[in-house]
Amino acid sequence: MKLQHLRAIVEVFKQGLNISLAAKRLHSSQPGISKQIRQLEDELGVQIFERHGKHLIKVTDAGRELLQIATDILGKADNLKVVALEHTHPEQGSLKIAATNNQLRYQLPRMISAFNTQYPQVSLHIHQNLPAPIVEALIKGEVDFTITAVVDSVFDSLLMLPCYHFELVAVVPISHPLATKQPLVLEKLIGYPIITYPISFLGKKVLRDLFGSEPLASQTFFTATDPDLIKSYVRSGLGVGIIAKMAVHSQLDQDLVSLSTSHFLPTITTKIGFMRDKFLRGYMLDFITVFAPHLTKDVIEMALEQPDNEAVEELFTSFQLPLK
Repeated sequence: MKLQHLRAIVEVFKQGLNISLAAKRLHSSQPGISKQIRQLEDELGVQIFERHGKHLIKVTDAGRELLQIATDILGKADNLKVVALEHTHPEQGSLKIAATNNQLRYQLPRMISAFNTQYPQVSLHIHQNLPAPIVEALIKGEVDFTITAVVDSVFDSLLMLPCYHFELVAVVPISHPLATKQPLVLEKLIGYPIITYPISFLGKKVLRDLFGSEPLASQTFFTATDPDLIKSYVRSGLGVGIIAKMAVHSQLDQDLVSLSTSHFLPTITTKIGFMRDKFLRGYMLDFITVFAPHLTKDVIEMALEQPDNEAVEELFTSFQLPLK
């Protein structure tokens, strides 16, 4: 049994049982990957994938267990190289981050500049996407960190660390009938088209509180990940925007009125996540602490000791997270 055999089955699984895609990722050939899978199955005496002709159609029960073990082994093998680099070249490396629009636009630019100054030999790669794809990229090992506000706690192979809370606000033109309605109440929104983020950005709790009634649910006619695009539609008089408070600029958005929703919508928590079995290099720990100062090395280690993300949430209830 060789590591290349384990990489073959894990990559095939990651690519949705597509051997061709796995071969490209591993810089191999389709027949080569198929041969490695067969060799491993013959050596272990079990079938990892069910087949229909030449196509893989399903992971067997034994395959699921073997894939988990193989993933763990490969993670530890990769960590050997990382630990060695940390001792030989602590100032060199790479950091790949996937984040959602709000985090990239309003929270990361200044700190990334400071990070680049501190670690000029660390190659930094930033990717923007929706919450689900960036979590998938993390699980597949394509990125080191994910920064997003909505992640289902069932992903307990990930460690999700709360960084800060942010509020949602309703934005309307100065001339809008709601502009003087302080405080804004949920019932006042009925009758106005809603322009807001996609469901995956808002999360189940906000979705339930905001769209729990059919009248409001039917009013959402436009969603976008970019708050500036939402504000453009609001300026055109097409509806009431609901966006992150951090996305409202005191100078650039003087033609809009921002209305608090904190009395009927919950705050949303931005989290930074990584795989629990990942070895964090010094510059990675520094990045986390710069992004969220309360996330020191000791606190991260405490979080890693928790059995799941629900326990991590409980751990952080005693922390006073900043409100953005």
